[in-house]
Amino acid sequence: MESTTPDSALEETLAENQRSIPYWHTGVLVLVLALLSIPNLKGGHVAGAGHPPTRLYLATIVYEWLFTGYIWWGLRRAGLSLRELIGGRWNSVEDFFQDVLLATGVWIGALMVIAMAAVAMGMNHAGSIGEVRRRIGFLAPQSAAEVFLWICLSATAGFCEEVLFRGYLQKQFTRLLRNRWIALVAVSILFGLGHGYEGAQRMVLVSILGLAFGAMSLLRKSLRPAMMAHTIQDTITGLLLRTLR
Repeated sequence: MESTTPDSALEETLAENQRSIPYWHTGVLVLVLALLSIPNLKGGHVAGAGHPPTRLYLATIVYEWLFTGYIWWGLRRAGLSLRELIGGRWNSVEDFFQDVLLATGVWIGALMVIAMAAVAMGMNHAGSIGEVRRRIGFLAPQSAAEVFLWICLSATAGFCEEVLFRGYLQKQFTRLLRNRWIALVAVSILFGLGHGYEGAQRMVLVSILGLAFGAMSLLRKSLRPAMMAHTIQDTITGLLLRTLR
């Protein structure tokens, strides 16, 4: 059995540090997220409310890809790749369908937990639908072109937000807090805060969804199932909003 000498342990530590994204990079990202989220928390709406949905969809797609580009730059500087953060790639068709089944099952299970949490918070009263319509109804797609753009936005959010929250921030918070499950809770809270325009109660529900996606990613060691579940969730939410508007 080989023993690790002090010199080799130091070399391993130095190598790990060289492949670590600096905390200043994370701090800048969190600061920008906070600056974008604070107006939503204070005003109960998102910037762009009252404008055509198409404009909001396109703007959101652009800034989410800008976030992903910034993350890619940080990974590259540390000698890491986006593929490593995501968790490799599928080796077979069976792997793909296994992730599809996992994503669908976890998504359905998370919705059941969210439904119970909503009832516990008294969100099942008659005015709850009206409250949802008031807060986020302006996001609903109407025309065929808007539905298409909404699906593109959902796919973008599924990829970019999972890279951001369950990938990058989870990795950085785990390194900082020394515990991946504590990091998961912290990242899920940040994920919920990013949806402040939906109101305090729905922020709690979004955080629960983040917990489910994060736990799935940690156990699967891949972001792919969470990306699928996130895309499904956002796509169906938009189509439901369309029927409520």
